[in-house]
Amino acid sequence: MKKIEIKDLFVSADNDIILNGLNLTVNINEIHALMGPNGNGKSTLLSTIMGHPSYTVESGDILIDGQSILDKTVDERSKMGIFFAMQSPVEISGVLNLDFLKAIINAHRDSPIKLPELYQDINRNIKNLKIDDSMIRRYLNTGFSGGEKKKNEILQLNLLKPSLALIDEIDSGLDVDALNVVSTELNKMRNKNFAAIIVSHYDRFFNLVQPTHAHVIVKGKIVKSGDYNLVKKINEEGYEWLLQELDLTVENKQSGIKPLAGIGCAAQKGK
Repeated sequence: MKKIEIKDLFVSADNDIILNGLNLTVNINEIHALMGPNGNGKSTLLSTIMGHPSYTVESGDILIDGQSILDKTVDERSKMGIFFAMQSPVEISGVLNLDFLKAIINAHRDSPIKLPELYQDINRNIKNLKIDDSMIRRYLNTGFSGGEKKKNEILQLNLLKPSLALIDEIDSGLDVDALNVVSTELNKMRNKNFAAIIVSHYDRFFNLVQPTHAHVIVKGKIVKSGDYNLVKKINEEGYEWLLQELDLTVENKQSGIKPLAGIGCAAQKGK
């Protein structure tokens, strides 16, 4: 994957238009910060790119390297190199975390990963993420703290090495130490045929990750773009100056749509 293009995208959920003609282009080795008041379409955009069935594309297109992916299923999109780190990962009792990790890796390989290689990869990554190895033997996200769930998402990302990561408020619920660990792991992937779209409300996280591009979504479309300086301005002054500049008012349209679950949310780079 070299580029993803979102073109004039209109998306609805529960008969309510959420994305309203949104345009965005992300090239490989770029990190894009996605900001904006709550309920204005940030998470909807990430979910739509991933193919969440609760969202309907009314018009527009999503292209990867010039190819539309609107007809692709979640797992097909994942095999094209897309990974979705969710804000609220699903708890799945009865499925061991280790078995889940093995399954998502094998789902994107021509032949099953050998156990020594699997254990070596997992052990190296849980050490870097400062994860207790007992977490690998627990049921997937069941009883995990907020920080453990977020680290488990980054563990999956590290194991699968996607081309494009969609990261939805991975920093929420993390203490300072965990935030540093997660940002360090993301930074390790920079300039390694990796791109990311990151949703966050926290300048501290973006200060650690240092996005190459920044965008503000209001009423389902990008109304302002820039670089990291835009992140700093929003952190210092909020959104009011921008809303006044554009003569906009906002309303919260939070949806109750459930997050995706399963191996389709993660992918190894397409061949």
